[in-house]
Amino acid sequence: MKKCFVLLAFLLFVSRISAQDNAQKIYDTERAFEKMVAEKGIKPGFIEFLSPLGVIFRPGPVNGRESWSSRPESPAALTWNPIKIEASSNGALGYSIGNSIFRPKGKDDTNQFYGHYISVWTRQPNGEYRAALDTGIGHEKPSKSEPDWKAGEATKSEANENRLFAGDSSISFYRLAENRGLKEAYKRNAADDIYLLREGHLPFVGRDAAIDFLDSQKSSIKFVKRRSFIEAGDLAYVYSTYTMLDKNGVEKEKGNFIQVWKLRSGRWQIAADLFLPLPADKS
Repeated sequence: MKKCFVLLAFLLFVSRISAQDNAQKIYDTERAFEKMVAEKGIKPGFIEFLSPLGVIFRPGPVNGRESWSSRPESPAALTWNPIKIEASSNGALGYSIGNSIFRPKGKDDTNQFYGHYISVWTRQPNGEYRAALDTGIGHEKPSKSEPDWKAGEATKSEANENRLFAGDSSISFYRLAENRGLKEAYKRNAADDIYLLREGHLPFVGRDAAIDFLDSQKSSIKFVKRRSFIEAGDLAYVYSTYTMLDKNGVEKEKGNFIQVWKLRSGRWQIAADLFLPLPADKS
């Protein structure tokens, strides 16, 4: 029994170290990505660091490499820094959240646009990470800067011994959101350290902040019925579409959403999500 306990402790230690190592690799990839954008431009940077099947929104989901390849070169400058990174216990999947500054005319442009992003990373056959999905929101200039992510801050990995699937576990969330509202759905499914990203707002960090914001929104929501989760042990993500309705049931907003789910204490919880409205129809 003592030998079994020692082995289990060792495996848990190795799992945590592995997750931290992979989080560090994602951080290093982020920095290499930003360096290439600074030196060669936004277009070649995104083409290089998106995976072959990587998705961006323009405004709906499209192949990122193909979309960037069809665009002209741009003088714009984009800088960012990751503030949160997590990787799955097997290292196949990870995500990063960070802040960004976009300067349309280049690095010396005083016209600056601030935002936050989510990138989902998948490990490639050569062991490198490339972005399977990349999107973000815009908002006003933050009052203070956020600290860079540091190694050792990776959340403890969790063995999915019962083979719980995020897609199955999420069904109750979407049903509850549509029947009783987003506030109740997030109360039961949000992680304590959730990042809630909404266009025009600084991030709502933590379960309480997220629920307070959702409580202030007087809208109901409908999610598309078909949703495909990409899962890797204790980490998963999904993206699809939503429709917001006012109190009279009239459509007031459509958009795309992405959610990152993490297995915590035997339960799948929402670690991060972002809602991105489609441009208003001016017809």
